[in-house]
Amino acid sequence: MTEIVPEETARFVRALGPDPDEILEEMDAYGEEIGFPTVGPEVGGWLQLLATMVDARRIFEFGSGFGYSAYWFARALPADGELVLTEIDADELDRAREYLERGGFANCAQFEHGDAIDIVDAYDGPFDVVLIDNEKERYKDAFDAVRDKVAPGGVVIADNAMTSGVQDFETLLAWAEGDDPAMDAGTQGIADYLGMVRTDPAFETAVMPVGEGIAVSYRVT
Repeated sequence: MTEIVPEETARFVRALGPDPDEILEEMDAYGEEIGFPTVGPEVGGWLQLLATMVDARRIFEFGSGFGYSAYWFARALPADGELVLTEIDADELDRAREYLERGGFANCAQFEHGDAIDIVDAYDGPFDVVLIDNEKERYKDAFDAVRDKVAPGGVVIADNAMTSGVQDFETLLAWAEGDDPAMDAGTQGIADYLGMVRTDPAFETAVMPVGEGIAVSYRVT
């Protein structure tokens, strides 16, 4: 993870957020061991809280990895809720299934192997929460694919809204402040996404500086 706030601030957020259970702690350790960039407990706690705040019953993820963010979401769902995980790596999806089964959430989870942008077409809306965490240059495509399936009062959450291993924060900051800098593909993808959701009249968007930054877009109409 690329830190965007001081470590003391991140520790404070972790200490006052929802407590992870033993499986989430195991998932954190696994992510650190293999160098997998999970959203971390600071963002995970916010995912759980946002899902709770909108009384989420249906959640869709564009990119689930081994199920870390999905596990946080699952803790906010009712027993008859639905959580759709998508992952291009079959081994990671199998590991996600194992973790959610152990946590008692397998009954609400759908595990889809393949490209999330293709998979979402097979699902009818509405979704109360959508997480976009696939390739940065495809964030805009993901939003286009799911926009009309987001319920009024629902939220779209995009991870890596500020930084990641494939984008440059200083360039993104210059763009946000009105400059027109040259961008690599990852940075351009995030800029295109943020520009689109901020000007969409159906959504209100703000960026939260936790983890590597999350953009939260609330559907108002």
